[in-house]
Amino acid sequence: MNPGRLRVALLSGGKSGEREVSLKSGNMVSKALDPMRYEVKHYDPSSDLERLVRDSANLDVALIILHGRWGEDGTLQGLLDLLNLPYIGSGVMSSALCMDKRASKDLYRHNDLPTPRDLVVDRENRTRPDRIIQDLGLPVVVKPACEGSSLGVGIPRSQAELESALDEAFACGRWALVEEFLEGREITASILGNDQLTALPLIEIIPGQDYNFFDYEAKYKPGASREICPAPLSEELTRRGQDLGIKAHRALYCRGFSRTDMILKNGSYYILETNTIPGLTETSLYPQAAAAAGLSFDRLMDRLIELALEK
Repeated sequence: MNPGRLRVALLSGGKSGEREVSLKSGNMVSKALDPMRYEVKHYDPSSDLERLVRDSANLDVALIILHGRWGEDGTLQGLLDLLNLPYIGSGVMSSALCMDKRASKDLYRHNDLPTPRDLVVDRENRTRPDRIIQDLGLPVVVKPACEGSSLGVGIPRSQAELESALDEAFACGRWALVEEFLEGREITASILGNDQLTALPLIEIIPGQDYNFFDYEAKYKPGASREICPAPLSEELTRRGQDLGIKAHRALYCRGFSRTDMILKNGSYYILETNTIPGLTETSLYPQAAAAAGLSFDRLMDRLIELALEK
């Protein structure tokens, strides 16, 4: 045993609908951590929180490799703050803001960042579908207000499909977001850093012909989508996309790393959402962007840990 090793709590699994993705990410991260530098202990928040609390005084840093609610939404970050245990990624407030698409879109607009028009719909006081169509037209994008990985997302093209899509979104929670549909190129901007921010190369996402959009399966099934990194864009469009990623990161008070997803239509970007814990599987976008910037996966994890301890 090397007494100089950092004692790392690797948190993956959890209770959200993205549990399996989290476990895959956690396994990949675990393999990337140099055993000469790190002593790694694994915790699944769905069953191991009591053990984590007991062990916390003998831990140096936590790697939150969780997605969705109860991991990416500020709840676990709050527990780690109480335990005085540093962790990678954003804090409680930023995590909660980014998970709740209603709040994040309000902050985009407050900071003059372009985002699609939308309506917030309440399951308990439901807006009539015909009024939604009157305001936003068809097709629209329907998504739960507080989910990730495109869970519960649909693109209805008729009133009947809209009603069905709302039912599916409401199965995930009380609030749903209905956005105008913008047909364009899907671009994602990955940001690394605390105070000094680095925009990694942009990625263009092209879902396979079997997918209407970059849904859960298209995200995580190997070969289901094509990702081009760096994205084939002009220098000007690249600069603007990276700049928007940095501005979104700052507008939502992110730390460590983030990934902002956008649509590029007719030369204009529209921000869809910002992720505070991007996926870290073999098919995930953030590691691809880091690799294109010359940052291997193991070095990326080293850097995220450095940023966590810097906080």
